[in-house]
Amino acid sequence: MRIVSLVPSITETLFALGLDSKQIVGRTPWCIHPAKGVESIEVVGGTKTPNINKIGRLSPDLIILDKEENPKEFYDELKERGYKTFVSTVHSPTEVPEFLRKLGVATGRKQNGESLALECEMAINDCKNTSAKLNVLPMIWHKPLMAVSPRRYAGALLELVGFKVPDIEPNGNGYPVVKNSHVLEHEVDGLLLSSEPHEFAEKEGQALIAEIFSTTGIKIWYEMINGEHLTWFGSRTSFAIRELKTYCDELKDKHALA
Repeated sequence: MRIVSLVPSITETLFALGLDSKQIVGRTPWCIHPAKGVESIEVVGGTKTPNINKIGRLSPDLIILDKEENPKEFYDELKERGYKTFVSTVHSPTEVPEFLRKLGVATGRKQNGESLALECEMAINDCKNTSAKLNVLPMIWHKPLMAVSPRRYAGALLELVGFKVPDIEPNGNGYPVVKNSHVLEHEVDGLLLSSEPHEFAEKEGQALIAEIFSTTGIKIWYEMINGEHLTWFGSRTSFAIRELKTYCDELKDKHALA
């Protein structure tokens, strides 16, 4: 089987399923894990700008996309040309086990997909009965300042491990622009500043909480968070759940939440 993956986290997952560069023949420049595994795989364009001619020259048996990550127009063109596709749609870590099973079947690695799914289900079950929660806004972009809602994967993952993520724009696209008034209205305890897609710097965090205090009089804190753990779903999910659960427990102690 010859596979082109246009989703970084799924490229990583394909290797976890037991595939390698003999089967995975095309990727995006953002498909960087595992580093040694992907280095010899041809880049066929970005997640938003894949090159259909480059992909065609690779004669793929399967092209992997994500509904949110890749353009629908490109998917439509692939279907029009008769390419076989696999499209992921994951909005919560609880949906990952089923995704892993389906991906395993689609790539001829059913047993390995089942093993990864069971591992993920164990990590999810370990998060049951979490205690008091920190109310946080996970920030993913700066200028404009944007967060992720609990209706998207990153927000749902944080809620699973013990945080509370306010849905400040219930009728929006899941990535609301944040105003200081939202912090006041939703009684936010702190900001989690992601390392991707925008790599927040400490000085940006300091400036944000200073501005919020000067505008609302509310003192909140900020902490940095690993963006890959937060947004890369698939084989990484079980590891990310455990890492972020530990991180959440540490922050509860640090910020004195009983």
